[in-house]
Amino acid sequence: MVAITSRAPAPGGGVSAPPAGAPASPPDGPPGRRTAWSEGVQRLREAATTEPGRLRIIGAVLAALIVLFGTVSVWEISARATAADDVVGRSQPLSADAASIYRSLADADTTSSSGFLLGAQEPREVRQRYEKDIANASRLLVSAAANTGGSKESREQITLLSEQLPRYTGLIEQARATNRQGLPLGGAYLRYANEQMTTQLLPAAQRLYEAETRRLHTDDDDARAWPLGSLGLGVLAVAALVWAQRRNYRHTNRVFNHGLVAATAASVVVLLWLSVGHTVARSSLSEARTDGQESMKVLNDARIASLQARASENLTLIARGAVLAEDKKSDKYDVDFTNNMKQLDAGLATALRLADDDDGRAPVSRAVDGVEQWKQRHTAAREADLKGDYEAALPQVVGDAQHKESSGAAFDTVDASLEQAVAHEQREFTRAAQNGLGALGGLVTGSAVLVVIGATAALLGIGRRLSEYR
Repeated sequence: MVAITSRAPAPGGGVSAPPAGAPASPPDGPPGRRTAWSEGVQRLREAATTEPGRLRIIGAVLAALIVLFGTVSVWEISARATAADDVVGRSQPLSADAASIYRSLADADTTSSSGFLLGAQEPREVRQRYEKDIANASRLLVSAAANTGGSKESREQITLLSEQLPRYTGLIEQARATNRQGLPLGGAYLRYANEQMTTQLLPAAQRLYEAETRRLHTDDDDARAWPLGSLGLGVLAVAALVWAQRRNYRHTNRVFNHGLVAATAASVVVLLWLSVGHTVARSSLSEARTDGQESMKVLNDARIASLQARASENLTLIARGAVLAEDKKSDKYDVDFTNNMKQLDAGLATALRLADDDDGRAPVSRAVDGVEQWKQRHTAAREADLKGDYEAALPQVVGDAQHKESSGAAFDTVDASLEQAVAHEQREFTRAAQNGLGALGGLVTGSAVLVVIGATAALLGIGRRLSEYR
């Protein structure tokens, strides 16, 4: 007979607590569930206790590493190829156009002062050169506005140039009209136009050139940056594949697993292609920057200094001492000429040092010789002017039938030589930059294809081992 014990009611009508030592009743509700992460970890642990499970884990890790290596490689090389393409097709052309805008404006200012010195009957070729400079600057401003993209600083300078250029040309026309009438006020208009050019237009063009050059350097740096993520993952993937093959040999005594060998070969090819291709691209882009872009900058600065020196030389005769320098004693334009010629000498010396072939050195050497002739002829003209012989000084500056060897002719030699040197360096830059871009060609597509082959081969190689357990 089973004894049935009843729990005595507790005072107050409740049920009394179980006696000491009695087992506790099970908790109410269903047992707690584990998270998906903990369940996944548990399954991996269970799988790792058997060889087939370990092989599946190894195959998944190898495939994931190879795919990650390929994905990062495609992403990094695509970014560098895009940057290199921007260097060749956008940044450098915009930087060159900005330099051309500056040169065109400076040359227009120089030509207008030369035309003024030649009197009321300005030669047609001088007028045409001025109009060509203004038209070229206007065209390049329109092109820069359409292609400069999201650069706020560049847009601001383009807007300023577009607003001020018509005012400058208006002042030049007033100076010409007044000069044709034989009135001395024409010189004042010309000096005011030159002041606007040197204080507003040329500084804005300089800032535009600097902004576009900075963007060129940014694109160049992006294109030359090492793809460290791709290289690191490539080395890791190859090391993992080698380890997997060594493990396979130790477990089966088989030297080769065809799938793993194919995956290793594909990964090694991608890694070597990536390393060699980027090294060649980096070298070519570095050559374009050091041997091309830096030389062009020095030559452009030298050419600008020569243009400013020529304008100052002309204005020295036009002003005739009416504008003094800060010391209140010297002629302002003669002081400016001296400073511009010092900048020109320094620029030519640097350009000769940077020139790396005879085709680059020859025009710079001609420019150096032209500067020496220019200085000698300017000195002779200046001596005549200081003696008060304006009629003798004028032809020595602008030239005539008796003074073909004028300072103006020497300036033309310098300007033409520097133009040839800039054109040579531009060709050198374009050649080197295109070689750098070409070194990256096909790398994106090739990497993607080889990585897919490598990941598939790794899975097939592991699958071959798994088939032995079925």
